[in-house]
This record gives sequence, structure tokens and C-alpha cells, in this order.
Amino acid sequence: MTVKQLSEMLDIDVVRTVKQLMRRGVMANVNDVIDFEMAVRIAQDLGFQVIRRKQQAAEKSRKAVDDANLVARPPVVTVMGHVDHGKTTLLDTIRKTNVTAREAGAITQHIGAYQGVVGDRKITFLDTPGHRAFTAMRARGANATDIVVLVVAADDGVMPQTREAIDHAKAAGVPIVVAINKIDRPEANVERTKQLLTDAGLVIEEWGGDVVCVPLSAKTGEGVPELLENLFLVADIADLTADPTGSAEGIVIEARLDKQRGSLATLLIQRGTLQLGDAVVAGRAWGKIKAMFDDRGERIDSAGPSTPVEILGLSGVPEAGDHFAVPADDKAARAIAESQHDTDAQAPISLSSLSTQIGEGQLKELNIVLKTDVQGSIEPIRNVLERLGSDEARAKIVLAASGAVTDNDVLLAAAHKGIVIAFNTRAAPGAEQVAEQQGVTIQRYDIIYRLEEDIQAALAGMLKPAFVETLAGRAEVRAIFPGGKQGKVAGVLVREGRIWKGAWKVRLVRGGEVVSEPQITSIRRFKDSVNEVAAGLECGIGLVPFGDTQIGDFIELYRREKAN
Repeated sequence: MTVKQLSEMLDIDVVRTVKQLMRRGVMANVNDVIDFEMAVRIAQDLGFQVIRRKQQAAEKSRKAVDDANLVARPPVVTVMGHVDHGKTTLLDTIRKTNVTAREAGAITQHIGAYQGVVGDRKITFLDTPGHRAFTAMRARGANATDIVVLVVAADDGVMPQTREAIDHAKAAGVPIVVAINKIDRPEANVERTKQLLTDAGLVIEEWGGDVVCVPLSAKTGEGVPELLENLFLVADIADLTADPTGSAEGIVIEARLDKQRGSLATLLIQRGTLQLGDAVVAGRAWGKIKAMFDDRGERIDSAGPSTPVEILGLSGVPEAGDHFAVPADDKAARAIAESQHDTDAQAPISLSSLSTQIGEGQLKELNIVLKTDVQGSIEPIRNVLERLGSDEARAKIVLAASGAVTDNDVLLAAAHKGIVIAFNTRAAPGAEQVAEQQGVTIQRYDIIYRLEEDIQAALAGMLKPAFVETLAGRAEVRAIFPGGKQGKVAGVLVREGRIWKGAWKVRLVRGGEVVSEPQITSIRRFKDSVNEVAAGLECGIGLVPFGDTQIGDFIELYRREKAN
């Protein structure tokens, strides 16, 4: 909203609003746009009580919890692990179904929600994709669950996505139960797998740790009863309860648009009871439940806590992870959903913005995904970061690893509202775009004391504006041609964004390292000189200096500017 619109909403003179913005270091006129979080802070500074519509709706829909109404609820268990380690097959064995056969390529491509009965007890499972492209889905699953089952194949051991699943579960503070699968295979090595788990930070109970570990075969069923027994034991220790009375609340697990039936959303109920005909608001979608189905596709009329259901009747497709609630009627649901257009926009997650939140007492932890050039740099930096801060705010390392910053690193940081620190390393292809989409800042350092100073200042809530890097285009050198007076020309394929001649900086990257910072002097498509070339197209680029540009190098356009 603009400064003028905020002033009108608060019914105060616009000059007063501008002055308050100036006190916060923001220079703005009446027609300038300010983000939602800044508007909230200005309103609070001026003595107004701010109630977010989403929060207000949730509070109105939530009946005050009476301890007398609390009852034991089924545990919600998320199944994680590397691709093809047997997660869905394990669920098939438990549910006596054949889910795997329905998956494209026998790989789970969405978060599936299933509820089964073991003896006289119910248990709910979330089946998350194991492929690395679905890291964000795993993060949502971890944050929606009571227990994580980490499936590790006894023949493969701990793989990259295994480590990512561990990071997500640990960051969410969720207890982990390890299922060492495929023990029926001749090449299975359970003891080696246990050692690899220890190396990855999971020490099992028999080795002196606190992680339950069950060897099993999802194919034959061996060890599956023991796994279920341990899951219920962990659930009993956690004493999982919920109030089944009153209006339902929970989260959206997944949603899709069906050509015949319209919007379909899978909901996980966390409290209350959801009824057929209830008005529902989920993110920006709203409507009245026309039909409700259980995990087997059977029509049902009601569902209580820890139950996954699929509903029909929403006005649109909500986003996975959206909160849902049951307001008084569909008119109220529509009003709440429409208000999300004003409140859902998330401010970029930068070190400066997090520092401000720490200074205002809104944050107690600064979540960091740390990537370094070499493994040996991790411990010194970890030691520096862990001794910074105070009781009011501390740095928390969600993940520490060597190598380039990947899209998975960015997604992990986004899931935990943190930042990525790249020490003497850079972002892999695609990571910059994911960071921009998720609003996550990648902070780059090559000197440890500067990193220490910035984090200490952020934890003190007084960080000065930092510089962030924006990648505009990336082209791969596919050939080298003679270029007449220019000497040589690089034949390139534009992989990301666009390439043009302009004021943006240029760098030549080889093997993840910056080789030089030339200038683009010419761009040609076939015989024509052009101003710019978009992704997916080929062109010839003249560079000065051309240097030792080689096939396989990347030409990147970028700029550095102050973070918001």
C-alpha cells in the first residue's frame, strides 16, 4: 500500500505518517509504496493495535481449549528418505494397498496422506517424495508431522537426499525413527548403514544415542510390526492430544484442479471436527464443502483430528502449507480469503530484515544454511557463529556443508525463514532464481571476521544494510569462433534469463570459480547485430578482454545493490 492509503486507513494526517517513516530511516513521499510489515510497524508506532485478518480469523474460529475436551489423537508420521529406498512400498505393506503401482515411474510425485488402523489404534502417514526436486515438499511434511520415519536402504546406505531429510526433520524438531529397509537383499549391510547414519549425525539407541532404529524389509514384511510398535511408543511418550469439539483447523497438504470436479484440496485436520457443508477458508481459496472423501476415496460426512481428507467446493486451488479454518459462513470465508491478497505477500528474507525483527524482539534465533568451499572451513565458522549472540538471540545452523549453494539449500533456508551464507563458494545454476522466487538472501563472504561482524550485528538488531547480488542472465560457451578485428567470438546458448549489452557487471565462470570480469562488446544472431538474447536462444558474444575463454565456461550478467 502507499503512504497515503495507510494514512487514510489510520485516519491520520499523512505528514504524521511520513515523519514516523523518517524516524525509522525510510524516506518516502505520499505516493510511495511501503510493504505490509513496515505498515504494521508504523501503525504500532503511532499507538494502533494491529490485528492481522488471517490471525483474527483463526482466533474467531478457534474455541478456547478446555483440558476436559482433550483426547488422544492418532500420530501423524511423515515418511522421508532417498529416492527408490522403499518409502511408498513400506506404506503399501502397512496399508495392504498398492499405491506404488499408481505412481508415475514408481516414484512419488506429490505428498500423499493416508490413515490406517493397526490393532485398535489409528495412525496417519504422509508420504513425501524422495527425489531432490521435491525438497520443498519434504520441508512441508516435516513441519506438519509428529514423527519422521527415515527410510534408508541397507544396500545403498546414506545418500544425499537422506541427509536432506535429516536436516529438515532436525530443523523442525521432530523425533526420528530410522527404518533400515531392504534387509532381504544379498548386498544389504545393516551395520555399515548404522555407521553411515552416525556419521550423518543420527546415533541409534544401541550405540548410545536416542534414535530408534528398526531393520526391516518392506517387500517381505519382516520387521514392519516392530516399526509400528516403536512408532506408537514414541507417540505415547509425546502424549499427543487434541480437542475434537468445535470448528476444524489444520493445514493444506496438497491441492489440484480437476477438469470435471474443480478444485480438490487434501487437508490434514489438527483440531476440531470438519463437517460436510462447512464453510472453509484456505489461504486465498474459500467455499462450502460439497463433498468430502477419506484417503481411499470413500465419501464421508465428518472427520476429526489427525485425519486427512479431500474436499470439493473451494473457489480456487490453495497452496500446499496454507492454514485452513472454518468461519461462521461462506460469506465470512470469502471476506477472509479476499483479505489474504493484502497480507500474504512475504517480505524478502534478508540479514537486514531479520536483524530488524531481532531488534524488535520478534525473533530469538537466526537460522543459517552454511555452505563453504571446503569441508575444513565448516568447523571454524561453526565455532564462531555458535559463540555469538545472547539469551535474547542466537545463531542456529540448520545445515553446514561444503560445495556450491544449491536450490535445495535455498529451499531449506526458506522453510525455516533463514538465510544462506556462502563462504568462498558460489551459487550453482538455478539457485539464484530459486532464491529470488523464495525471497531468500544469499550472503557471500570470503573473510571470516566480516562474517562474524555481520552476524553479531544482526543478533544485536543493528545491522547496516547489506549488499545482495542479483543474477540477470547466464549463457554457456558452446564454441569459439574467429571474430575478425575483435579476435575471437564466443558462441553461446543462453541458459537462464537474458544477455544484453549494458551497465550490468559481467563475469566469466569456470568450474564454479570466477575467471575474469570482461565486458560484452557485441551480440550477434546469425548475421544480425542484436541488443539482447533471451533464454533458449543461441548467439555470438564478443568479450573484452577475451582472455582464455573456453568451451564449457559460463558468462553471467549480475549486479550488486543494497538489500531492503
